[in-house]
Amino acid sequence: MKITVLGRGSVGGGLTALWQRAGHEVTAVGSDGGDASDADVVVVAVPSNAIVDALGKVSGVQGKPTIDATNAFGGRSEGFKSLAHQIKSIVGGPTAKAFNLNFAALYDQIGQQRAAPSNLYAADDAARGVTEQLIRDAGYEPVSAGNLEAAPLLENHLELMFSISEAGLGPFFYRIAGPGEL
Repeated sequence: MKITVLGRGSVGGGLTALWQRAGHEVTAVGSDGGDASDADVVVVAVPSNAIVDALGKVSGVQGKPTIDATNAFGGRSEGFKSLAHQIKSIVGGPTAKAFNLNFAALYDQIGQQRAAPSNLYAADDAARGVTEQLIRDAGYEPVSAGNLEAAPLLENHLELMFSISEAGLGPFFYRIAGPGEL
């Protein structure tokens, strides 16, 4: 699969490395922009206050399936239900929210776990397949929170994740499973 990742930081750079190891062709673009015309999927992993600028510097994103991996550290536009909805308004293609509730500092330890850690996501139906595949290819087990209308819940859940981390656990993996699956 051809993936264009907007962002070369901890999340974007980390996901790029994971997907390249899984055999995908990944192009990571930074603040200088680039071209996503050949991409099968676009992943947005930039600070929330840089979404509009970052997408404005990348050509060929219109109508593409897009995965939003951003968090609202830099604020959130009042005109949208979520950052994922903001991204969808710009790109216009099927959109998902994923990878925002996993600690990038632990990407290099995913494969050492007894079981695949979970990755919560919300997605438009047309983005679900590619999102689940990329979650698995990064080493996680996808856990659906529903359609894209659940994206605000995932964005707001970040506060709980950081509260747990800062209370002494530090960066952590999580596993959500049905009865008998642990």
